[in-house]
Amino acid sequence: MTRLLIALGMMLIACAAPAGAVSLSDALVERMRATQVVILGEVHDNPAHHRVQAAAVAALAPRAVVWEMLTAEVAAKLTPQIIADPAALAEVTDWDTSGWPPLEMYLPVFRAAPGAAQVGALVPRSRARGVMETGAVAAFGADAARYGLADPLPAAEQAAREADQLAAHCDALPQEMLPMMVEIQRLRDAGLARAALHALEQTGGPVVVITGNGHARADRGVPVYLRRAAPEVAVFALGQSEAGQVSGTFDAVVDGPATERPDPCAGFSKPD
Repeated sequence: MTRLLIALGMMLIACAAPAGAVSLSDALVERMRATQVVILGEVHDNPAHHRVQAAAVAALAPRAVVWEMLTAEVAAKLTPQIIADPAALAEVTDWDTSGWPPLEMYLPVFRAAPGAAQVGALVPRSRARGVMETGAVAAFGADAARYGLADPLPAAEQAAREADQLAAHCDALPQEMLPMMVEIQRLRDAGLARAALHALEQTGGPVVVITGNGHARADRGVPVYLRRAAPEVAVFALGQSEAGQVSGTFDAVVDGPATERPDPCAGFSKPD
């Protein structure tokens, strides 16, 4: 049965898959199927990563899919009919102005489980900006302590995360901005975890989370907040590397080809 599910998943994306596309092993799918929440990481603009996600979703047949890319309000509007119509999906999600890579990359993932509950966990920019004034705890709400947001990070981890934020923004952020960037990342991690738990409670699972590798990593991303809030829930985190390169710890990593992209730092000017 597992082989059949994987084959069906790969058939969904075969027409778009280039030669040498990465596939999922039976053993890896069985490991994911043994858990309740599966977090599927990605590099957002890598088409190969979305094909792997689509194959995994088809094999797992989740009852809910949680999206980093959608707000709760937008995801609640999605129906199987809308998902089947790319133009309607683009209109309902306002994808073209969302800032995410082209919808065509994500269509195989949407179509792999059109009948699943679609759940949005995107933190709107307005809420993210609010962290600068109130902090992540206030922005998150009443459950902040349950998810560990009220606890400060150890000094070494805080410093490491700030260094990562600086590097991710091409060394162009003022030093005083770095703690807030870490707070926003923690808010988003905890928000994805809360959405996944709510989806699990409402549907019985399994639940799949579609998100970037940074949120998927087991050493500091969504799994950390899931373990804090619901240690009894079995979680699996899949990372996807490019030509062997990925940051963080995962339960498994699938390697794929790197995507050619312009220098992301070309437009940044570093502060004096």
